[in-house]
Amino acid sequence: MPKPPTYTQTLENRAFLKTLTRTGNIREAARAIGRSHVTMLGRRKAHPAFAQDWDAAIAVAQGRLHERGGPSGPHGRAAPAESPAGAHRTLGGEPVTVRRRDGKLQLRRAQPGKLTKQCEQAFLAALSATANVRLSAAAAGASPRAFYRRRHTNPAFAREMRLALETGYERLEMALLESAAPAAHADDAWRNNDPPPIPRMSVNQALQLLYLHQKEAQLEAEPAHIKRRRGESQGARSIRLSAMYEARMERDREAFRVAEAARRAAGRPSPFGPPPPQLPALDQVQGWSRADPTRTPHDETRALFGGWRIEDMKRRGKS
Repeated sequence: MPKPPTYTQTLENRAFLKTLTRTGNIREAARAIGRSHVTMLGRRKAHPAFAQDWDAAIAVAQGRLHERGGPSGPHGRAAPAESPAGAHRTLGGEPVTVRRRDGKLQLRRAQPGKLTKQCEQAFLAALSATANVRLSAAAAGASPRAFYRRRHTNPAFAREMRLALETGYERLEMALLESAAPAAHADDAWRNNDPPPIPRMSVNQALQLLYLHQKEAQLEAEPAHIKRRRGESQGARSIRLSAMYEARMERDREAFRVAEAARRAAGRPSPFGPPPPQLPALDQVQGWSRADPTRTPHDETRALFGGWRIEDMKRRGKS
């Protein structure tokens, strides 16, 4: 699992996505935050949530460009109107394959203003990023009903549309799971600012607010699905209390994960890690296995073996 972005990187990603939504230009958005586009591409590759927001920003930018009357190609790059290969609409006269009412295929000349294969690919790419048909159609510069009609008449396009929708759903799910992690820093910007001043209120209003929010802020409020009901049995009460205990334990675990994410972002060591070993100074280490004050200090010019003098070892062997 990749390392989550730091708080500074999260702020940079937000500013990058804001500029990317407005312009649809990756290099310009990276230049606006003082980063290289290669750095942002690396973050996109490492973090699914950022990649999801990236593609959604491109789709929104393309939809805005089409609403203003300017055609655009995939990845936010403008496509020249005189180039049929990059246009989303036919100019008229291009050869296209159509299916007649009797089911046979026939080669005809395209009418002007019809959707091209490039338009279909742009729609499918946006759909795989957003899982939103209306937004993807706007990014491709067409009506959603046009793609629904193609899904009913073209089995291949129906298959690709289904696969693109599945991919977009999976990416949204992965992005949601990543943003819900405590280390995502997606919704904790308010914690880095001083709280605003308390509005003026009477003593009775303050006490009323404390009474209303005491259970939720200080105690454990009962979940709605296990509140005590009339005629509740002992078994149902035990289940309710167990669920409250699990909710309290989960809140404690979540608080620990939030604290750990803040600690990793600040680069501080963990308070739960083992303390560093306390080693004595090496000049205080003697060559004896056990201290014996009656023994005379050994001659530093003579080597020791196993903590014993060689003469002592010989005498111990003879005795």
